[in-house]
Amino acid sequence: MRTEERAMARLALRFTDWAEKWFPDAFVFVAIAVVIVASAALINGAPVQAVSKSFGDGFWSLIPFTMQMVFVTIGGYVVATSAPVQALIDRMALVPKTGRGAIGYVALATMLSSLLSWGLSLIFGGLLARALARRTELRMDYRAAGAAAYLGLGATWAMGLSSSAAQLQANPKSLPPGLLPITGVIPFSETIFLWQSILIAAILVVMSALIALASAPGRETAVTAQDLGVDVSKQEDSVAPPKQPGEWLEHAPVLTILIGLLAAGWLIQEFARQDWMIAISNLNTYNFLFLMAGFLLHWRPKRFLAALSKAVPATAGILIQFPFYAAIAAILTGAKNAAGHSLSDVIAHAFVAMNTQGSFPLAMGVYSALLGFFIPSGGGKWLLEAPYVMQAANELKVHLGWAVQVYNAAEALPNLINPFFMLPLLGILGLKARDIVGFSFLQLIVHLPVVLFLLWALAFTLEYHPPVLPG
Repeated sequence: MRTEERAMARLALRFTDWAEKWFPDAFVFVAIAVVIVASAALINGAPVQAVSKSFGDGFWSLIPFTMQMVFVTIGGYVVATSAPVQALIDRMALVPKTGRGAIGYVALATMLSSLLSWGLSLIFGGLLARALARRTELRMDYRAAGAAAYLGLGATWAMGLSSSAAQLQANPKSLPPGLLPITGVIPFSETIFLWQSILIAAILVVMSALIALASAPGRETAVTAQDLGVDVSKQEDSVAPPKQPGEWLEHAPVLTILIGLLAAGWLIQEFARQDWMIAISNLNTYNFLFLMAGFLLHWRPKRFLAALSKAVPATAGILIQFPFYAAIAAILTGAKNAAGHSLSDVIAHAFVAMNTQGSFPLAMGVYSALLGFFIPSGGGKWLLEAPYVMQAANELKVHLGWAVQVYNAAEALPNLINPFFMLPLLGILGLKARDIVGFSFLQLIVHLPVVLFLLWALAFTLEYHPPVLPG
């Protein structure tokens, strides 16, 4: 077993070395996708004017959703880096008794937190791994702990409340105009809160934690943070005390308390007037809750602003890439040929021709996973896939909410070895992608067949319902 694990790790490390050398920035893949989709639309017979108009008209059509995804990242970061959560992490780090147990513990903690927010999970997992690494008596393998801290984003995030695709489909105002008639509005009760979805999430949590535990090196072979030369000492508070009278309000909690009371009043009304599931599926409510929680947890405006300034750089990829995703979605659905057929229509018909109702979930899962290696953005990639895969789901009479969950579960798989979303975590850990991907690659090998089988088998337990349009 130990020899096989080392062989798997060596294979994954070679893959990562190749990827770091030859894979361009994720934005380059988006730019290539624009060129490919525009060219395909022209080949399909769409006029040049229609393609360019769709590109420009669609470019800014998802600004609300783009900012919502930015605030998912920011909200998770400010909550995870607050003093109370840091204190909770320090207490949690006292629980494990062995290095291997600590790695399984990190895996469980990060996956469970990812069901609330992938942004929270990424930072929370990294800080927990650092706190455990400070317990030198454990001799915990720091690389394996880093991979365990990434499992929230690599295994379960898309099955939780911050799922980009599920959130997008539950909010009609966030959907591109061309997509809404195809999919309708799909509430959380038909996506992440289906018992089938909850079952997959539970299986992923248990399976991933067991793999993390079984593959963790023992005391004799563990490579600790100290062995790697990583300084995991607790970082001191960098916020200087007030020096001028004008800085007093920045360091006093009075504004925090007053704004917190206003926020609490609104949230109470929002959850009282409707079912909690509907309330939390509103991205604005979801982000407001996390942002205000972060504000209160930091207690003083100056600390809150310091956390925000550290969180913003992690959102750069979202800010520049999502407008291009929106433009691609507009070309797919809006640039039509003389017969009135868009590129989305053509691809959807190809999906229908190659599949049956029974085979569609498996085919869609494989396709979504493969595309995820090149476009590592759950929300952005959904905008590319949804127009044609959901149209095909309608024609084949596949449950639309389950089609979203097929995408969610399969799309997360490439995250296990794609370095794009590892960057914030790696910054906290002081590691490189090659340090952790050997362990996450092992997870991928096991996850892939299990997830695809479950997506296919559970589809037979659901019935198709036509799209539900707002109003």
